[in-house]
Amino acid sequence: MELSAEYLREKLQRDLEAEHVEVEDTTPNRCASSFRVLVVSAKFEGKPLLQRHRLVNTCLAEELLHIHAFEQKTLTPEQWARERQK
Repeated sequence: MELSAEYLREKLQRDLEAEHVEVEDTTPNRCASSFRVLVVSAKFEGKPLLQRHRLVNTCLAEELLHIHAFEQKTLTPEQWARERQK
């Protein structure tokens, strides 16, 4: 398994049935050890922040063993629509 922003994006999109995913490699030299993600999924509906983050962490459990820094933002489709209108 080779970690990359694209690999993480595809996995999150597939496993969380996400309608929108952004993944940024925030490592200074882009060596794939630090990432920032935004995940928009209906699976987050009615779930508090901690449960949403657990869903993402469970999805990427194997990959997180090799990632040193991981920042995530999880939104429902409704929250994403409101945020884009700002």
